Amino acid sequence: MKIALLTYSSKPRGGVVHTLALAEALAETGQEITVWTLGRGGDSGFYRAVDKRVRLEIVPFPDIPEEGVGPRILRSISVLRQAFDPAGYDIVHAQDCISANAVTRCVRTVHHIDHFTTPELAACHERAITEPFAHVCVSAAVAEELRTGWGIEATVIPNGVAASRFADAAGPSGLAAREAWRSRFGRYVLSVGGIEPRKGSIALLEAFATLNRPDVRLVIAGGETLFDYRDYRQEWERRAEELAVHPEVLGPVADDALPSLVAAADVFAFPSTKEGFGLAAMEALAAGVPLVASDLPVLREVFGGVARFGSTPAELGAAIADALDNPGSPDSGKALAARYTWAAAAAQHLELYRSLAHRSR
Repeated sequence: MKIALLTYSSKPRGGVVHTLALAEALAETGQEITVWTLGRGGDSGFYRAVDKRVRLEIVPFPDIPEEGVGPRILRSISVLRQAFDPAGYDIVHAQDCISANAVTRCVRTVHHIDHFTTPELAACHERAITEPFAHVCVSAAVAEELRTGWGIEATVIPNGVAASRFADAAGPSGLAAREAWRSRFGRYVLSVGGIEPRKGSIALLEAFATLNRPDVRLVIAGGETLFDYRDYRQEWERRAEELAVHPEVLGPVADDALPSLVAAADVFAFPSTKEGFGLAAMEALAAGVPLVASDLPVLREVFGGVARFGSTPAELGAAIADALDNPGSPDSGKALAARYTWAAAAAQHLELYRSLAHRSR
């Protein structure tokens, strides 16, 4: 089959990670895969090397200084729409709200459901849900949101995870890289995803403050986003000062350095207010790192039995303290992560594509 996968960015965000891994797994089965994306900030490629069997179409998308979020998203849709030609593809699969708005008929993966107050963004979000002719969700919890809110029946296909990559980082071959992070930070609690409302960044500060453990650092990695979170970041900084918590903020971490950063952590904190699956948390389990997560239905669905949960900063703090002092065996988490493969995800996608091919034309 000739398949186009569309994503909105060349930067390392969860949906982009998903798109590339799925593309490579589909190419492994012999499909002709093209990934279309916007080359943000002058990018001419993705944040990591991509299997040469996957064709890449990087549409230039230069930054415009002081451009607002709404205009940037509308420009993103327009630029991708003008560049993309659906002719010749058996399936067009949009992986996010922007790419779904940029194409006419498509399959859409809904990773999680956003709620916008800006009229233009709310309209784009609604179109990206209602106009695709088929839907995929990466968890049953998000599929239920689609069913309840829009009467849409989605196919549930969980994420895969590069489990061996993170397991190897936790093994003998990754020792030197882990020790480098340890020499820099000592013991640390890690959060990946940057500083933004959906990642529960302020709640994490408040949770960490309850530990009163000067021997443990809070490290935050990641943070590529289309949105303007400057006001939230200022509030986060004010709250950090008020709580006398001084996190180490790394920003985006190189793809080849991320597994060792995760594997060297004592606890992986995942205090999100909204998620579709929790790929970064699953990578931490693959590395054998104890996981503390928000008590959300989707995270209970995916991580029940292997994670500690909390609904409030106090509960999250208590769970982090317990994980630091009593990490327990990593075996059940590693086994869970190993069950989610991209090969399985690709096979399920192919089954869906073949059932839909006649509708895509």
